[in-house]
Amino acid sequence: MGKSPKANLDRINKTITAWETHRAAKHFADMTLEQFREKIAPSLTTRATIARLESEITATISQREMADAASLAVIDAVVKAVVADKTEGEDGEFYEALGYVRESERKSGLSRKAKTSATKPAA
Repeated sequence: MGKSPKANLDRINKTITAWETHRAAKHFADMTLEQFREKIAPSLTTRATIARLESEITATISQREMADAASLAVIDAVVKAVVADKTEGEDGEFYEALGYVRESERKSGLSRKAKTSATKPAA
């Protein structure tokens, strides 16, 4: 096993470039340059497959985000319809089941702090 995939690819490319540039007609390890390319082809085709799949994943994630946005818009419409429904409304159990707090269970938000008498220390 080699080092990182990037380091391995760099080494493969460096070997190809050096062989092409300096000794294209010479045999090494009982191989021509073309035979060498055939033997290392699985490394390059696998990388191409990974790049294609990563691109598909990116595109699919984008599709999921658009689909989720559309789904959430439909859910918002349902919630608004539940709130507007005379038999359901913001105080019904269905509204609560949708993940909202019933109107009757909401706190007013008003808070009054108790006044404390501050005494000054004797000088």
